Amino acid sequence: MRKTYKGEKNDKERTMNKLVLSVGKVLRDKGYTGLTIANISKTAGVDRKLISLYFGSVDNLVETYIRSKDYWVSATLGAVEYFGTAPTEGSKGFLESLLLNQMDSFLENTEMQKAVLWQISEKSEIMSQITREREKMSALFFAFADKEMEGKDVDLRAISSILTAGIYYLVLHSINTESTFCEIELNADGLDRIRNAVRTILSWAYGENEKKPVEV
Repeated sequence: MRKTYKGEKNDKERTMNKLVLSVGKVLRDKGYTGLTIANISKTAGVDRKLISLYFGSVDNLVETYIRSKDYWVSATLGAVEYFGTAPTEGSKGFLESLLLNQMDSFLENTEMQKAVLWQISEKSEIMSQITREREKMSALFFAFADKEMEGKDVDLRAISSILTAGIYYLVLHSINTESTFCEIELNADGLDRIRNAVRTILSWAYGENEKKPVEV
């Protein structure tokens, strides 16, 4: 059996890392339609055959990159730890932090902005698989939240869906469209208004704004 020397192993890891990083550069510069073997290997400065050798296919390489950048992948790991400790703080604070952090992460991540545009523009098995992984977060969160919301006429799944999708759209709108949205300038101040609206909607959903009966 042929031995693999440390230097050879390091060379392989460096090449794999260059290929993964090149996916991000191609995604930023050319969009998802530019994610071809030729473009990625040229950007990385390596032989295109190494994509198949190290990753099996260009789809596997792209999936590796997106998983490394996707907010919900890391958030799911955090949720496993959070809900595994049987927290007493409740689900509202967790959901609020999750959504607001999603907004901040998406604002800063040009590559994931392109990936989400890809996801909603055409059918892609890569993005479908990533989306199925994201649903693991939903299963963890709603199993916990359902106990709190029992007996309340509130569809927290639908509310969370609208807020998540709205954050994606408004961030993309703020970056790609030079116009207001519902008369809100989507600059720093405008995005703070959106953040405050997310907090308000969740307070309504959890009944925090309900008037308490006056004691006589």
